[in-house]
Amino acid sequence: MTLDPVSCPAHRPAEAPESPDADALQRGAGTLCSARYDRSTRERLLSAAAWLFCHHGFQATGVDAIVRRAGTAKTSLYKHFDSKDGLIEAVLEREGAAWRGWFFAEIGTVQGDARARLLAVFDVLEKWFADPDFFGCPFINAVGEFDAGNARIRTLVAAHKADLNGWIMAQAAAAGVDDPSLTAEHFTVLIDGAIVAAQVSQNPGYAVHARDLAALHLDRHCAPGRARRGGHAPSAPATGRLTGDIA
Repeated sequence: MTLDPVSCPAHRPAEAPESPDADALQRGAGTLCSARYDRSTRERLLSAAAWLFCHHGFQATGVDAIVRRAGTAKTSLYKHFDSKDGLIEAVLEREGAAWRGWFFAEIGTVQGDARARLLAVFDVLEKWFADPDFFGCPFINAVGEFDAGNARIRTLVAAHKADLNGWIMAQAAAAGVDDPSLTAEHFTVLIDGAIVAAQVSQNPGYAVHARDLAALHLDRHCAPGRARRGGHAPSAPATGRLTGDIA
């Protein structure tokens, strides 16, 4: 069965004003974890593209719509990004860094041991899913829209995932999990599955279901007495550019 992209929440028909006010343009994609932008020409283009790509799709958004929303000339877009593909990559890097910064800041407030921090991942996701402007993960959306052989997009996705997976493995080791790599793989399934399910259903409760399954995994794979004293693990990674990010 082929789904009509317009029917998906991340591809709603355009309803927002073509020329948003300055405050709206600075909020980019408009969610609680979206990047914030200044009023320079380059930043306005990034912000306009972020909102359009995230809410209407990468392929469905044309250059004309981007410059119209940004209030710039088309030549400015090509001056700063060379091509639409270059703009897409810049938006993914910027929004990815913003999401990681928000996510690890939220996790940093969690009280408890490594197991508590691992399960809190899904509490943070539930907060994200409950945002009225939640549109899913731009990286998952991009993979779904572009050709499977698009190495550039897949490299960006892998770089975005690397910090979170590394953090999960570190926390899993601190919690006494017998195979931290396996835990990272299971958590990837639960996290990405919950994101897509919440996006399609607009139901934040999928984060709770994923949390319950994560707890079962930890119960099965944490041997008594194996956890490090205090459950200490390395702190959250830096949330700027990732090792392996594309310039």
